[in-house]
Amino acid sequence: MDTKTRFRKSVGIIGLDSSQLKKLSDEMGLGLSQDELHMLQSYFQDLHRDPTDIELQAMAQAWSEHCCYKSSKFYLKKYLSGLKTPYTILAMEDDAGVVEFDSDHSYVVKMESHNHPSAVEPYGGAATGVGGILRDVLCMGAQPVALVDSLYFGKPDEPVKGGLSTRYIMNGIVSGIRDYGNRVGIPTVAGSIDFDGSFSGIPLVNVGCVGIMKKENLSRSRISKIGDLLVLAGGRTGRDGIHGVNFASKSMSGNTEESKRAIQLGNPIIKEPLIHAVLEANEAGLIDGMKDLGGGGLSSSAGEICFAGGTSAEIDLANVILKEDSMEPWEIWVSESQERMLLAIDPSNLQKLKKIFELWDVEYSVIGTVKEGENLILKFHGEEILNLDLSFLTSGPMYCRNFIENKVKANQYLMPPEPSDLNEFVVKFMSSYLNSSRFPVTRQYDHTVRGNTVVGPEQGYPNHETHSDCAIIKPVHTSFRGLGITSGSLNRMVKIDPYNGTLHTMCEAYRNLVAARVRPHAVVDSLNFGNPEEPEVMGQLVSSVRAIGDFCRRFSLPIVAGNVSLYNQSAHKNIKPTPTIMMTGIIDDVRNYVPSFFTSEGKDIYVIGEPQTNLGGSVYLEFLGMEGQSIAPLDLKELEKITYVLEKIQDSGIVEACHDISQGGLFSSICEMSFGNRIGVKADISWVSGERTVHKLFAEGGNRFIVQIDRKNEEQFLKEVEGIHHTFLGTTDGDRIIITDDGRERINIEIEKIMVPWEKGLEEYF
Repeated sequence: MDTKTRFRKSVGIIGLDSSQLKKLSDEMGLGLSQDELHMLQSYFQDLHRDPTDIELQAMAQAWSEHCCYKSSKFYLKKYLSGLKTPYTILAMEDDAGVVEFDSDHSYVVKMESHNHPSAVEPYGGAATGVGGILRDVLCMGAQPVALVDSLYFGKPDEPVKGGLSTRYIMNGIVSGIRDYGNRVGIPTVAGSIDFDGSFSGIPLVNVGCVGIMKKENLSRSRISKIGDLLVLAGGRTGRDGIHGVNFASKSMSGNTEESKRAIQLGNPIIKEPLIHAVLEANEAGLIDGMKDLGGGGLSSSAGEICFAGGTSAEIDLANVILKEDSMEPWEIWVSESQERMLLAIDPSNLQKLKKIFELWDVEYSVIGTVKEGENLILKFHGEEILNLDLSFLTSGPMYCRNFIENKVKANQYLMPPEPSDLNEFVVKFMSSYLNSSRFPVTRQYDHTVRGNTVVGPEQGYPNHETHSDCAIIKPVHTSFRGLGITSGSLNRMVKIDPYNGTLHTMCEAYRNLVAARVRPHAVVDSLNFGNPEEPEVMGQLVSSVRAIGDFCRRFSLPIVAGNVSLYNQSAHKNIKPTPTIMMTGIIDDVRNYVPSFFTSEGKDIYVIGEPQTNLGGSVYLEFLGMEGQSIAPLDLKELEKITYVLEKIQDSGIVEACHDISQGGLFSSICEMSFGNRIGVKADISWVSGERTVHKLFAEGGNRFIVQIDRKNEEQFLKEVEGIHHTFLGTTDGDRIIITDDGRERINIEIEKIMVPWEKGLEEYF
């Protein structure tokens, strides 16, 4: 062999027909379509040469669905472009969104999915999902201060054919999130958990992170300074995570050796000092740009950071510190090994950076130099093995796939049989995994580490806790200004009506913040859908994205970051469309938040908002094994009115407690408010609507809140809510939940008899 070409391995593709190209793609694990393979073939024909193996692998990473959003970016641009506000600093530009927090600080926010890896190796897949989202925030120059997770599992009491059991997946995912977050010392403060048979075999793991920084410490995911050194810091590069983005860009085909190889191995013990070292170097002004190594590894991060800055680079992969010496150059280039950051620094700052990294015991190596030009050049021990035009490498194809949007169905009014004994029914309903407390999960997470958490996933008096509408953190030690955080999805409603269901999802996130006296401020989406090559699935995605854009324009909210996860299928069955919405908000003084539980006896309680009577998309129907075919439309004008009035009466001190009505309907909301202090309620729902009792108690959707007020403020309250639908429910009293309807007592039960089963509902599964 000629020693001059001992590392350069050409792959003959010029002249191959479609079947030969397909065979080559399968053998190399490229995951490209025939049209894309022909595009590459044409490109290299114009260069009058065949590609090298590493060039093909690089193109496969850059053109994967996970990296280039080829099925979704047309519609993301069409419906979500221009959604910025004066306080938006960076939106949909770099690795995470950056938003003004106060005159001196910005907060950074991002949410990502890690679905396919978590289906194959639940613990590692979820743990590395947390690791990746921490790096997304870190690479903007921010200190991570809070984590969020929205998880979607199959039904834990149903068997899984030919795959991992749902219980195994659930416990592995929660343990992975718990161990990584707890060990790196970042609190997990908010999120959601939901169950549906469509997630059997393909769970959804959506993890989010919020960071804080001084405005002058903002770092960009781009390099524009010629002559800068490229420094790879953190964990060593190994064979774990090879073809991770290719694997996440196609439907699941079983737990194969190839899929196991695609799973990254996380190490929070490396991550924690890496965060400290990178932040210290950034605050010292040593970093000109940085990017984390996530999907696609160096192949994606190096190409994207240079192209974004209008530069190129020359990199020698022999300088990368490896876990094993026998790795091929292409393996080094596409490996998604965790805990790695790519930094650009001036050569004069190398010794200063070395001192910081040695202090924190963080490994690093100089792997290349930023150059002028349009082509990225890779070498291995000095031999050129890749020379590609960055614009061609990073652009990727863009598809306008065929889609069929859901036709709006007539309002179907289901009349399920009413339980003969509502007291017995509500205990079973509230203790089911669909509706019970999430304490067996949230109490595995440390949500108080760092001392910034004012309201975590639960609130209330000790041993009387209930769910919070949103988390509230105090990210700046010298200020009482706070951030509210919430995330979740109403996928039952989205399945029935993707557009209106997504509006309801947006509305719930909005109400979660408003209920706690937090002003909605910014939106991040994590869009989880099935196979986009199916027109119905593509229609769900288009409708959902359109709804997000419409809601944000109506309420002047910026979408600052996002993620799309497609091909979420198991056994050729698509998941329910699940657009997870992470929303952040501002509260001027965290000491003035409004609690979500009844604070004392002898108080009046009201429902604000138009009554809802359609059970479509409700947990109640799910519990009964029924499925609705329509959901009620959402009145955004009403939400605007209620928000304005609610903020006013919260600021004046009239509202002492507030909770939005969402999953489980009016009854679940009453219970959750009672649980926080074990204060009972005597409620008459006769005037809630003219429908049957179960519709009054369990219908979801709409813009409804339950508020607690003191009787001395009732006159002022009624004056303020004039023009908005409101209903007097009753009073807080005793230790029982008593509900009457049309003069007949329907529910009379001790709080203890319903709260204890509610608290323990998930314990048998975790």
